[in-house]
Formats: sequence, C-alpha cells, structure tokens
Amino acid sequence: MSKGNPSTVEDFNEPEIHSKVDTIRHSCAHVMAHAVHRLWPQAKFGIGPTIENGFYYDIDVDVKFTPEDLPRIEAEMTKIIKERKGFIRKEHSISEALAMFKELGQTYKLEIIQNLHDATGTEMVSTYSEGEFVDLCRGPHVNYVNEIKAFKLMSIAGAYWRGNEKNPQLQRIYGVAFETKDELAEYLTILEESRKRDHRKLGKELDLFSFHPEAPAAPFFHPKGTAIYNRLVQYIRDLYVPYGYQEVITPQLMDVALWHKSGHYENYKEAMYFIAVDEEEREFALKPMNCPGHTLIYSTAKRSYRDLPLRLADFGRLHRHEKSGVTAGLTRVRSFCQDDAHIFCMPEQIEEEITKTVGMILKTHDLFGFNDVKILLSTRPEKRVGSDELWDQAESALRSVLDALGRPYEINAGDGAFYGPKIDFTVRDALKRYHQLSTIQLDFNLPERFDLNYTSTDNTPKRPVMVHRAVLGSLERFIGVLIEHVAGAFPFWLAPVQVRLIPIKDTNNEYCSKFFKLLQSRGIRADTDDRNESMGLKTREAQINKIPFAIVAGDREMEGNQFAVRKYGEKESKVMTQDEILALFAELNRVPNQVTDSISGPAAGSAS
Repeated sequence: MSKGNPSTVEDFNEPEIHSKVDTIRHSCAHVMAHAVHRLWPQAKFGIGPTIENGFYYDIDVDVKFTPEDLPRIEAEMTKIIKERKGFIRKEHSISEALAMFKELGQTYKLEIIQNLHDATGTEMVSTYSEGEFVDLCRGPHVNYVNEIKAFKLMSIAGAYWRGNEKNPQLQRIYGVAFETKDELAEYLTILEESRKRDHRKLGKELDLFSFHPEAPAAPFFHPKGTAIYNRLVQYIRDLYVPYGYQEVITPQLMDVALWHKSGHYENYKEAMYFIAVDEEEREFALKPMNCPGHTLIYSTAKRSYRDLPLRLADFGRLHRHEKSGVTAGLTRVRSFCQDDAHIFCMPEQIEEEITKTVGMILKTHDLFGFNDVKILLSTRPEKRVGSDELWDQAESALRSVLDALGRPYEINAGDGAFYGPKIDFTVRDALKRYHQLSTIQLDFNLPERFDLNYTSTDNTPKRPVMVHRAVLGSLERFIGVLIEHVAGAFPFWLAPVQVRLIPIKDTNNEYCSKFFKLLQSRGIRADTDDRNESMGLKTREAQINKIPFAIVAGDREMEGNQFAVRKYGEKESKVMTQDEILALFAELNRVPNQVTDSISGPAAGSAS
C-alpha cells in the first residue's frame, strides 16, 4: 500500500495488501469515503491508503471538518456496515473509467487514471462499490462490509495534493482499524497512556529540559535533566574500564577537506552545517560524526599488531541538519551527543570484538528494562563508498558473527551506512513500540580512504578494520525513549533527585538537615521540603515529581533516629533507621555496576 506521498503508479488506490488486517483497513478507508460522500455529496476524493494501525483519506470539500464531525462520520459508517452489502469489483477501460469519473465530478480520480495510463501504458483499471458509492481501486477488499468490526476516526489534518504545496490543500481524515474490538480497545488504551508518557510533556513537568526558537531542535537541559545526562555518561565511562576503551576529545569544527576524504561531503552533506572562514579562505564543517577525527588520531603513530585492537571512545557533540518536519522533542534533534566509539582491529579480531560489543549492548538493554530486542543486519545502501568486494567481505563478517551468536536476526536490505553494513538493535518499550537505539557498524572503507596501516607479525604493513559502535546511541534520543518507557519514574541510581526529606515541623528541620548532609556525603542526590505547608501537600508533590523516596521525620522519628520511608508509587510508609536507609540507598545506587561483572559476551537468556 502507499505509505507516503502518492506517486504516479502507487496512488491507484492501494497497490499491495499483505494481511487480513490490511484488507480490513483498506476496506474501512472505502467505507469512510462512502460515509463522507453521503453526508457531503459534493466531496471529491484523492487517495485513501492504509498506514500503520489504520488508514486515511484525502478529501476536497467546501466545508471545514472539525473534530465534532468525526462521530457523525463514524455513525454513518456504522449504518453502511449494518447494511451488510458485498464489495463488487469491476474492470473498466481507461476511456470508460475517465468518462465515469468525469460524470461523477471526481477530478482527482481523473488525474490518477490519466497519469497511470501515461506512466505504465495500462489500458484497464478497476473500481469497487458496495452500494451507490463507486471508488477507483485495485483492491482487494473484504467480501462484505460487515466484516469490519472495530474502527475509530482519530484526527483531521491538511495535506497538499501529491505532497506539492502548489497544489490544492485537501483535508485528511485519519482512522484506525483492527480485526477485533479488544485489539482496538488495547490500542486506544496504549495511545492514551502514550499521551501521558510523552517525554515532551514530562520533560516540562519534571523540569528536565526545554526547547527555544533561538536554537531550533537543540535541547536545553536543566539541572535535573543534566543530572540524568551526566549519570548516563558516567555509566558508560564505568563500562570503558573492563571493556578496554580509551576516551578522546576531538574538535567540533574541521576543514571540509577532511569530509571530502572521508566521503561524508559527497554522501552526507545535506545533513551537515558549513562555515566559511574568510580570512583563511577555508571552509569548515561542524562534525556530524566522530569517525574521521578518530582516524586522524590513529594515524599519529606507527601502529603494530600488538597495539590492536585500539578502542577510542568520544562523547563529542555532533550536529546534523534534520528537516524541521521530522524533528520531534529529544528523539530527533540537530545537536546531540553519542556514546560513540571506534575500534581499530585486525580482520581476525572482528568476531571477538563485535561479540563483546553485542554483549555490552544487550546487558545495557537489560539494565534499563528493554527485554524485547530485535536485531537487524542492515546491508549496503544504493549510495555508498568502496568496492563491492569490500562490502561483500564486511557483510559476510557480520553475518558470521550473528550466526555464531545463535540469536535470531532480520535482514534490513539497503539500510547500511554509506561506508559499511551494520547491526542495529531495536528495543520494545513499555507501550510495545520499537525504537532503534544501539548500532555496530563494520567499516573496511575509512581505513582505506585514510591509508591506515599496522605492522603485522611478518613485519609487513596491513590495513586495519574499523568498527563503529554506540551503546545508548544519541543520549538525547535515549533519554526521550527512557522517559516514556518508565513514565518519568527513573530508577533510583539515575533519578535526578533520589530522596526528598520532609520535616513535619520546624523543630524537625535540623534533624533532616544533618541527614541531608550525610546523604550528600554518600553520593545520594537529595533535597529537603521544609516549606510551611501541609504534610499531605508535600508528600503528594514528591509523588507528582516521581522522586523514588520521600522520607519524613517528626518528633517520634527523631527520638528513634529514624525516618518514615515512602517509596514512589506506594501508599504505605515504612519506619527505618538511618543506618538501614543508608544501606538500602547504597545498594540501589550500585545497580549499574552489575553489568560489568562479565564481559565475555551476551548475557545468558537475554531476550531476542
């Protein structure tokens, strides 16, 4: 089915149906158009493709649809479905079809038919009807309209005909459809929950970050958001010791000549920012990636096989020009940081290095509760550098690693980086949505383009292989995904404020203040709410701010050197001594270190 802007051939109303639910959604789009036609007979119709979870139809009508119109259209659709009529398919010659839709006044269908004939030379088209409404469509549809059991119209948007702003703007009605009412109910529940978990909404409510027009699509992290950001960086840095990485810092701005040499200029320049320095008569670019800088570091010394693998890690800030239409909160930004690294190794070390990296990634996913992970092998894109022989070698190496791991994986044809194939990891969040986070890319091309060498065991120069890898990926994107996964309730070790102390009366302030300082000395991020407000208000606000623990002290707690400890999401408190609280918090704060216990490979039993 047509999933994007209509093309000359695809917009002959739906090319391919792959499943029963797709057929239902396709038929639902037809019934919606039928309902609109009954209510507004003058309506003209563009295309009505299926999309993920549903469908839409583009409509030209001389009334402006409002959300209040959707239930009215739904009611009319229900009437059509209750008529229990069957879909009737008919074949027409091009001339017959043009005459029919001209008489019906459906000018957009006339354009589709003519373009289809001009582009493909076809002489026949088909229509479907289940009553008085006839639509141009290649099908298929369900046999009878009453096979449509569960649907809902969701929203209205504007859409230029054929995606061209010079063309008329149509009104697009979106809907969802499923095979059963239970599936529809589950989808609507998840949709409502996703609105509550929207990281842009929670980011504002929890005072984590903001966006400003002075820096489009570039987040400003507030103190609490920065605490999360820095803790994630520290977590990755802690992994670098057992995994043998060395951290480097590389410049933001580098001569365009470097990006020509790397191939980024020819293959990636539309996403780059360029700066001319007049007095030097040179052009520079903000780096969109760290890899060329790391090749320069590699080239500063004569390398031996004994030096390999050389693992260089970099938290450098990257800049990529994403179009404004695709930027979305933290998940698609123009300024970001990756937990980026490049491994320079000998060809015979590829399998071991990638196996270790897969283990590093999967253990990290487990830590954050991403237990459903899909692995994709992304192969050579059409726009690429390097010979087919090098690509064959790189793709074969990645296949061998994945086959040896014994984990299921899918081929994602044509989605590799321009310099090499890659293994992508997509994780399923709490709302059953998949997000691509981690990646491993195998690159035979950059070492070739930068003439990198190492001295082999027989004292001859050989070419190293370069493995690009990111565990969290973009930290900005990871934080956005994680916020929605945990609904803003971060694990204790990551929470920006881990503990809130709440004195009941002013006479309890000093007691809380002393324990606050003790917590800080133990590396616990705490604050104190000593406002002259009710206990109910203060404990409720601690819950609203999703602080992992609120600990309350009154006279009775002071006498026993204790606090009433209330965990986020729980209604009851538990009285604990200061020593018990310190021991609990120390244990909760050490969770990230558990993933460094073994670096031999993927954790046993990891989800696929």
